[in-house]
Amino acid sequence: MSAQADKTPHPSRPLADPPSPSRGEGDPVFANAPVPPSPLEGEGARRADEGSANERRARKDWRTEKTPVLRAFARRMRHEPTEAEHRLWTLLRNRRFAQYKFRRQLPVGDYIVDFVCLSENLMIEADGSQHAQNPRDPIRDTYLQAQGFRLLRLWNNDIIGRPAQTADLIWATLHGEVLQ
Repeated sequence: MSAQADKTPHPSRPLADPPSPSRGEGDPVFANAPVPPSPLEGEGARRADEGSANERRARKDWRTEKTPVLRAFARRMRHEPTEAEHRLWTLLRNRRFAQYKFRRQLPVGDYIVDFVCLSENLMIEADGSQHAQNPRDPIRDTYLQAQGFRLLRLWNNDIIGRPAQTADLIWATLHGEVLQ
């Protein structure tokens, strides 16, 4: 290689490198300037459209001593959904349902709710035949309604066999057209 070839800059590089503060070059005025904090610092890095601090505080009212155990159980339930829960979650997840944010398998008090839209205080339960004559369901419903939630119970057969009617029912319930 000749000495001339070493001095020829690459076509993509400028003839002179601009000053770089990382190499100690450039304007020393800004060298010791404080770095501003991140705009989300101290805010829990929450998205702007995920509710206010008041909603976050209100949710703590549902937490009990059982919450950590229920949270672990809910996590396992999210990984092994029933067919009806899977189909309903496909409809509701990721703000696909008219930009309403739903969560699934959320511990509330001593119970785990299948799906919940916190902004609208709507809980959706996907029920199979085991809930037909379950004596604990009315107690659970009373507790959840006392927490300010509206409940919508959907049968697994309806979710699987009539998804369009199920979506219409959820839409109507979100807009207060169906009273349960």
